[in-house]
Amino acid sequence: MKRNPVAWAALVTSTAALVSSSGVLKPMPAAPKVPAKSQEVAEALSQAYEAVAEFVKPSAVQISVKKKASAGPNMRNFPFPIPGNPGGDRRGPQSPRDLKDFEEMLKKFFGPDGVPQPNQFGGPGSGVGSGFVYDDKGHILTNNHVVEGADKIVVAFSDGIELPATVVGADDKSDVAVIKVDNTSYQPLPRGDSSKLKVGDLVMAVGSPFELTQSVTTGIISATERNNVRINEYESFLQTDAAINPGNSGGPLVNMAGEVVGVNSAIVTGSRGNDGIGFAIPIDMAAGIADQLIKDGKVSRSRIGIKLDPLTPVLAKQLGLEANAKGILVGEVVPGGPADKAGLKQGDVIVGFAGDKVDGIPSFRLKVASSPAGKDFAIEYYRDGQRKSATIVPAPSEEVVFDIEREAKKEAEEAPAAKEPEKSPIADFGLEVQALTPELAESLGVPKDVKGLLVSSVKEGSPAEAEGIHEGDVVTKVVRDKSVQPVGDVKSFQELAAGSDTLSFYVQSSKSPSRFVSLAKAGK
Repeated sequence: MKRNPVAWAALVTSTAALVSSSGVLKPMPAAPKVPAKSQEVAEALSQAYEAVAEFVKPSAVQISVKKKASAGPNMRNFPFPIPGNPGGDRRGPQSPRDLKDFEEMLKKFFGPDGVPQPNQFGGPGSGVGSGFVYDDKGHILTNNHVVEGADKIVVAFSDGIELPATVVGADDKSDVAVIKVDNTSYQPLPRGDSSKLKVGDLVMAVGSPFELTQSVTTGIISATERNNVRINEYESFLQTDAAINPGNSGGPLVNMAGEVVGVNSAIVTGSRGNDGIGFAIPIDMAAGIADQLIKDGKVSRSRIGIKLDPLTPVLAKQLGLEANAKGILVGEVVPGGPADKAGLKQGDVIVGFAGDKVDGIPSFRLKVASSPAGKDFAIEYYRDGQRKSATIVPAPSEEVVFDIEREAKKEAEEAPAAKEPEKSPIADFGLEVQALTPELAESLGVPKDVKGLLVSSVKEGSPAEAEGIHEGDVVTKVVRDKSVQPVGDVKSFQELAAGSDTLSFYVQSSKSPSRFVSLAKAGK
């Protein structure tokens, strides 16, 4: 038989690789020796995860939104390269102005002190978030920042059905929103009791991170009652290490019984993705807000009319308490407000409200705000080193106003209305231009003898942006009177734009080939 030399060499090499120096085959590695009991536990946990994921699937939804403009900064289209953002513009900061813009963008995303922000998602004019079926009437619970400013909302279910949705109500102070679809056949998630969660409890996050629908991650509750994260005005977050990424916003955090215990809302990250620190709004808090939004379309909160100051060890000792005493200091009392009527005075130390201990300002403020107005509550406090008690009746927040708030409102009402900036005709196409000087041309790498107009700004979501026009592009020719002509000055360009619903011109760009483009006015 004739041998193929290549095939024969391959066979010899393969055989040699399997033979040890002593000429025997190497043994295959043995399976790990896992005790039978441990293997049973592991399999049981896997089956539990599978069951919970399968149960939650029909109730978890993807929410796609269209907006006239991006509601805020997002990391997908972050303009400069930063660690963890390889998809960013690779040109990097080019000038002090660029560096300043970069710094401002960082502040918008992470905050001036590096605090976390709501889970960012989507690109300019669009975004994808998550949510879940809240009841059997078509209501879906999600985050306010997912649907805020949306012109169009589409909800996608696990079976592939997509339905338009409308906003029933939204509360930016807690980042909770409710939307509605005209379909009641999808099962709502059963509601758990988030007040009973303990650190270490197993949880599962479900959502559409990076538009990957029905993604499931697992972890534990890392902390409860995180009320100093400084994302929302009212907060008491659950912290979890279950991976939460852009697009998970509004999705359910469920326990191992398949009950929703939180609404995934935010992340702390040094990159664009998950760093193991995610935050969810407790379902007890989110549901209370959602129920109000469904019933009234708005959220009503209560006040008792006191300015809250922290109780420091020094102040506690000087007021006759133990240096490690917990509570809050009454810094100011609104005349005629609930606290004034209950007999509270400046310098009192509040240590209890509605049967609960008062440990700090954020939790107390949230407790009061969520208490029904007009109902009696017991309040405990110290004065002159003596413990006292009283009955206090919270009032609607709009009825309890501090002097500083009243003055600010008065000033705002008396201030002259801001004059609308004059709008040029070319703004209808989404761009503005200015004269191109030789100096500007040189800085842009354009020959000095080029005559034209410099594109000074491009509006997000505009016809100009859709056609790929960028700041720094140069308009050199226009189509006028059935022929291609020199562009002329800014005024003549504006007059051309004012006289037509379409605008055609030749543009030179450092980002794309020079070309003719045609723009239609927005809405035409």
